[in-house]
Amino acid sequence: MLLACLFFLVALVYSSVGFGGGSSYLALLHWQGVAPPVLPVIGLSCNLVVSAQGFAQFARAGHFPWRRSVPFLALSVPAAYLGGLFTVQESTFLYLLAASLSAAGVMLLVPAPDADRPADTPRQRIIGRAGPLLGAGLGFLSGIVGIGGGIFLAPILHLCRWAPAKEVAALAAGFIVVNSAAGLAGQMQKHAWSTEALAPFWPLPLAVLAGGLLGARCGSSILPATRIRQITGAVILLVAGNIWAKIL
Repeated sequence: MLLACLFFLVALVYSSVGFGGGSSYLALLHWQGVAPPVLPVIGLSCNLVVSAQGFAQFARAGHFPWRRSVPFLALSVPAAYLGGLFTVQESTFLYLLAASLSAAGVMLLVPAPDADRPADTPRQRIIGRAGPLLGAGLGFLSGIVGIGGGIFLAPILHLCRWAPAKEVAALAAGFIVVNSAAGLAGQMQKHAWSTEALAPFWPLPLAVLAGGLLGARCGSSILPATRIRQITGAVILLVAGNIWAKIL
């Protein structure tokens, strides 16, 4: 129940700034000593629940750039599925987890500009051409580790001024949804999970469902979005440092 309460708070915070929370779910699960093979399954499941709510709200509001999102999504889905099927040793998984959490923490500390997208820039053209490769790489990592990938994609698009902030957030949410679903399918097929093995974790999806709904409605009314991102990034970096200390 302690873990469920913490997952509720994570979903509340992350949904208020447009993310699913996968990096923090993995950090909490590792902190509680959950076996590494279980981490991606729980992380991707909770990611899917939270990000689907955010994506639905962005899409209803007309912020999702359907045509411009295709290059990022087209290869990410099969890559995430293959990542979920990919088998790595526990030591390799922990290295990937520590590196992913470190990168996610740094990304959260990078300020997200709110400026509108310029008409056309070289950076926009480059990121547009590199979209399929970027999506495939982040999708594959998502399937292996259990992070939806939006936490990496959004800062890159912000820095390249690919689109206004709301469109970037909408694409990040959609990216997390499709990659979490594909990666979870691969993970479930790889390990042939039984109901008994996952039964102890049943409160967690319910907790993030409630937290995600509340966070998506409240937005960042309690703390500014920038402050929430900074605090969350600092916590994730602390957990990543703890994992690095154990494996090095």
